[in-house]
Amino acid sequence: MTSVALLRQITDYANRADPYPLYAELRKTPVVRDEDGPYLVSTYWEIHSLLHDPRVSSDLRNLNPEAAKLLGREDNPDLPPAFIRLDPPEHDRLRRLAMRPFGPPHTPRRVYEMRGELGEIVSELIDGFGDRDRIDLVDDFSYPFPVTVICRLLGIPREDEPRFHGWADTIAASVDPVRGSAEEREAQKQAVRQAQTDLAAYLAELIEDRRRSPRDDMLSAMATGPGPDDRMSLVEIVSTSILLLIAGHETTVNLITNGMLTLLRNPDVLKRLREDQDLIVPLVEELLRFEPPVHLLPQKTTLTDIDIAGTTIPKGASIWLVLASGNRDPQRFVDPDRFIPDRPDNQHLGFSSGIHNCFGSPLARLEAQIALTELVRRLDDPRLVEDPPPYRRNAVLRGPRHLGIAFDGLKP
Repeated sequence: MTSVALLRQITDYANRADPYPLYAELRKTPVVRDEDGPYLVSTYWEIHSLLHDPRVSSDLRNLNPEAAKLLGREDNPDLPPAFIRLDPPEHDRLRRLAMRPFGPPHTPRRVYEMRGELGEIVSELIDGFGDRDRIDLVDDFSYPFPVTVICRLLGIPREDEPRFHGWADTIAASVDPVRGSAEEREAQKQAVRQAQTDLAAYLAELIEDRRRSPRDDMLSAMATGPGPDDRMSLVEIVSTSILLLIAGHETTVNLITNGMLTLLRNPDVLKRLREDQDLIVPLVEELLRFEPPVHLLPQKTTLTDIDIAGTTIPKGASIWLVLASGNRDPQRFVDPDRFIPDRPDNQHLGFSSGIHNCFGSPLARLEAQIALTELVRRLDDPRLVEDPPPYRRNAVLRGPRHLGIAFDGLKP
């Protein structure tokens, strides 16, 4: 099978439920070029090398014009790129300012001290299942939990949480490689731009309010930095906030849902977790390897020609890093297609690596640990209603759109 046929199958929705055999085929040639231009990198060490290579850029403005056109992505001219789409030194400045109210060195215990609040949210959501004997885990739990958390962390009023559901879905869909017609690409671009504009207007008003009356939240902290050199502009805060809102819940929805799906497919592991809750820490790491929330990073380019695995990737070319394939690479992981909850030396690519390692990974890990532990503890005899479940269309942020679970009641 040619690399072109493989790429089309990987992005084909018909293969969303199980793309892993395609990844195994792709790994036979670690670096291949699709007929439309992007270079696909599918093996662990090559992906890891490029994630740490300063010659690889996350700034789409460094793509050559032909590659940029084929990728079908354009930045919103009214908003600067978020730091995830920038290179040093600008990336480093914005990420450092965003991290100030979120983690080390300035607020090292911020995430840890949320443990109690996260537990309360999880308990309330599970209590909300009431007398039902069947739930849709995505709609009833996996989506509302991280949305509630990121809104509270940033300082979004609770009554406004539903407002950005549609905005978030539209913007998150934009990271998926668009393979449709020119008309379809243009329609998606316009929809994304409108969602960004509406969300930006809402956030700008909220940020100005926080500048006048600061609270104990991230928006206030970003809006009222200690000095001119340690403060973002309004549009930088807006772009950063949009990134944190979208990334702060989209990936965690997938992590929790993929996690519960994997546990229900592996009842022996579910039983172990119920009997030994300390297993949850390595188990979540194995989930990040085995069923990662992000499968592809399709928005990288080269600042110069790069030789890797016997292939020269030219300057300005589009690179797709297939993280989920690297996580199943037998050259790095023993028995990679087996879910081993206490797998040793599990340096997976579930949160990427290098300078763009997931900003919110400590929070996502804690959310998944608390959520899965409590779901397993409280649901009596949980079982899948449908396997495979229906998946989201997104090939990048891969996860079930719905996950029906039947059970015999709730434990206190």
